[in-house]
Amino acid sequence: MLLNGLGLVSSPLYLFSKFFDGKAIEHLIGKGVKTEYFNDDKLGRVLDQLYHRGLNQIFMSVVLEAVKSYQLEISTVHLDSTSFHVHGDDHTYEDESTEDIEPKTIKITSGYSRDKRPDLKQFMMDLICTNDGDVPLWMRIG
Repeated sequence: MLLNGLGLVSSPLYLFSKFFDGKAIEHLIGKGVKTEYFNDDKLGRVLDQLYHRGLNQIFMSVVLEAVKSYQLEISTVHLDSTSFHVHGDDHTYEDESTEDIEPKTIKITSGYSRDKRPDLKQFMMDLICTNDGDVPLWMRIG
């Protein structure tokens, strides 16, 4: 999904395997891997597993390994927040749980719009990056 996402492709999951048509998939991913392995059912199961494992924990383990492996300078960093507006009907619910261990859905809400679109709901992303190569160290979406 990362390889597809880097291409900024916006297509339904059921077409995901088509992204790899004509690409050297065995070179990119591994010997014996076929495009039909990347179907929407498999991707759905992977996304569910990632969600339940906790994306923040996965992200942090990758970040810590990158800092160590590439000896990134982290004494100074910068923080940026960005809002993303969304279109269409949202079917979110208010989660009253105070349990921080469980993953939560993104909170989509009305509010000040830097995009000058007060008619659209939005969600926020905060990102901390190194000054040494702009490597993302921490991210919060909510």
